[in-house]
Amino acid sequence: MPALTRRTLLKASAATAASFALGAGLAARPGTAAPLTLKAQFGAAKIAEGGAETQVMTWGLGDEPAISGVPPVLRMRQGQPFAARLVNGLDEPTTVHWHGLRIPNAMDGVPEMTQPYVYPGDGFDYAFTPPDAGTFWYHPHCNTLTQMGHGMTGVIVVENPADPVFDAEIVLNLRDWRLGADGAFIAPFKPRDAARGGTYGTVRTANWQRAPQFEAPAGGLVRLRIAATDVTRIYTLGIDAPASILALDSNALALPLAIDTLDLGPGQRADLVVRMPDGEGQTVTLGNLRGSSPWTIATLVARGSSLRRDLGDTSALAPNPIARPDIAGAERIPLDFTATAEHKAVESICGSLGYTFWAINKVPWPGDTPDPVAPLAELKLGRSYVFEIANRTPHAHPIHLHGLTFHVLSSNKRTVLPPPTDTILLQPDEQAELALVADNPGDWMLHCHIIEHQKTGMSSYLRIV
Repeated sequence: MPALTRRTLLKASAATAASFALGAGLAARPGTAAPLTLKAQFGAAKIAEGGAETQVMTWGLGDEPAISGVPPVLRMRQGQPFAARLVNGLDEPTTVHWHGLRIPNAMDGVPEMTQPYVYPGDGFDYAFTPPDAGTFWYHPHCNTLTQMGHGMTGVIVVENPADPVFDAEIVLNLRDWRLGADGAFIAPFKPRDAARGGTYGTVRTANWQRAPQFEAPAGGLVRLRIAATDVTRIYTLGIDAPASILALDSNALALPLAIDTLDLGPGQRADLVVRMPDGEGQTVTLGNLRGSSPWTIATLVARGSSLRRDLGDTSALAPNPIARPDIAGAERIPLDFTATAEHKAVESICGSLGYTFWAINKVPWPGDTPDPVAPLAELKLGRSYVFEIANRTPHAHPIHLHGLTFHVLSSNKRTVLPPPTDTILLQPDEQAELALVADNPGDWMLHCHIIEHQKTGMSSYLRIV
C-alpha cells in the first residue's frame, strides 16, 4: 500500500507534449440494451522517441480501433449492472481480469481457475454489478508479461453520483515500455533483474505519451485518477501544487489528506484532488521522485479566469461497503514471501519465463495449469481472518488479492495505515497484519504484481467455501 511521507515538491522541468482534453480516454458506459464488445486486438502507436511506430496489443470497443492505441477508459456505475463481451482478435489465448473489483468468482478472468482460455476468434461474456466506487483497471491474466507489456492495460472508473463535484477529471494510466530506438519491442525481462526488483522499461508514459500536458480550469479543483498499470515500476509521486489524497486503491480516506510523497506500486491506484494555479498558463507538474533522477509524468496547464476554489472545501468520498472483520475471533494465517531457487519452472499455455526465483510459504507457483494445486488456505464463508504477512526479501512486492478487500491492521514499516485495499506495497523486511471477512466464495489469486515476480513463483490462491 502506498507509503506517506513528508511533502517533497517536485523541481523537474515540464517537457512539452501534445495537449489532451480533460478526462482523457474513451468513456464506455454500460447500456441497458446490449453489452459492450471489448476486443483484444493488435494496433499501432507512436510511443518511442522519433515517432517510430510500435506494433502493440490493446483493447478496442466493438470494431472501432482504440484512439492512438490507448485502451478505452471503461466507466461503470456503482451498484448498476455492467456487461461486456470479450472478443479475442489476437493470435493467442487471453482473458480479462477486472483488477480490484469484488465481483463473482466466475467473472474474475483467471484461466484454469475461474474460466476457460479465450482462444483466437472466440469470445467470453462478463456480467457483474460493481459494489464499490473508485478507480480500478483491467488487463489479461494470460501471457501477462507480453500482453500487458505490449499495451493491454486499461483504466476503469466506477462512478458514485454522490461524489463531490470537481471542475475537471483527468485519468492517468502510468506505464513503461521496453522499446528499442526503432520502436520495436526488446526482450521483456532480464533474468538477473527478475530475480531482484524487476526489469524496467526504456520509455515512460502517461496515457501512452511522454510527459503529456492537460488543460484544466485556472483556480479549479481537478480530480486526478491515477492507475499504475506497469509490469514493474514502483512510483514515488510528487506534485508542486496544493493537493490532497481522496482515495487509495479505490477506497476513500476518512478525510482528504494533504499529499507529501506517495509510493504507488504496480496494480495500485490513487485519487487526488489538485488545486490549479490562478494565472492563465501557469502549470502544475506531477512527477516521479523515485531514484536519483526525478522526471515529469504529466503537466497540468491553467486556462481561463480563476474559479478561486478552496482545496479545504473538498469533502471526503463516501466509503465503500467493506465488511469489518471480527479481529478477536479471527483465525490467523502466516504468509511468508521469499526467494527460492529450489524448483524448475513449468511450461503453461499462458507462458513461462523459464525461471523460478520467488515463492509464498516456500512454494513457487507452477503456472496456469489444470492440474490440482493446493490453496494457501481454505477459508470458511463469512468468517474473519488475519494474515500475518512477512517480506523475507530485500525487494518491495506489491501483493494483490483478487475478489476481496482487506484492512491493514499493523506494520513494522509504516506509521500511517491506509484505508481498506486489495494491494499492499510490501516493503523489504516488512511485517504486517491484514484482516478481512471471507465474504466472496471461490478460488482467489494472491500474487506479486511485479509480473516477473508473479511469473517466476510469487503467486498462489486462497479458497473460500
